Amino acid sequence: MSDSPLLNHLLELRTRLLRAILAVVIVFAGLAYFANDLYRLLAEPLIRNLPVGTQMIATDVAAPFFTPFKLTFVIALALAIPFLLWQLWAFIAPGLYRSEKRLVVPLLASSTLLFYGGIAFAYFVVLPLAMGFFTSVAPADIAIATDITRYLDFVLAIFIAFGIAFETPVAIVLLIWSGVSTAESLAKKRPYIIVGAFTVGMILTPPDIISQTLLAIPMWLLFELGLMIGRWYKPAQSESDKEQR
Repeated sequence: MSDSPLLNHLLELRTRLLRAILAVVIVFAGLAYFANDLYRLLAEPLIRNLPVGTQMIATDVAAPFFTPFKLTFVIALALAIPFLLWQLWAFIAPGLYRSEKRLVVPLLASSTLLFYGGIAFAYFVVLPLAMGFFTSVAPADIAIATDITRYLDFVLAIFIAFGIAFETPVAIVLLIWSGVSTAESLAKKRPYIIVGAFTVGMILTPPDIISQTLLAIPMWLLFELGLMIGRWYKPAQSESDKEQR
């Protein structure tokens, strides 16, 4: 039948998606018992800087139950990323040329490690500094009582921003490999890249100079790293169209 290949692809896609969902569910089930402990660990940078006698609060009736599980689901999704990427790779690999396969595997691995690195940097460096700054500038007659749900949303926004920003070397390598730009051309645009990094920091992070700066500077350094790595990659050649899959 003419639609058999398409049907086979759809069936394989369904199988890959079901495996991905099952992986997330399994990891979530394994972490669910520790949901409150995980949230306490996430809140540590804030709790450590709260004034004596103050604590976090829950303004919603169901927040003490649902918020830790929301965090647990996000953690399960993050931990399952390597398996999810493997399923994606297994699905698209048959349609790639050999030169593309040689590029995709290291890019998938490095992008995963960089994403985790961005989250780790945000948790161990950015959050303690930001929380210390926020709690220290509060007016003397204002009691600090942060809502647990709002804190989670704030932290997740920080994590996503830094995780994406740390993908800069991967983006640089792809630009060079695809022929969109060259390492020399990107190097000449360094001043604009630095300004752009601070602009992105202003957009992606909460409105405080600490988070913005701590995002912009790593983006700039990662841009330089991407240039160094990108010099080793040659632009994709037209001959790749003639390669056998």
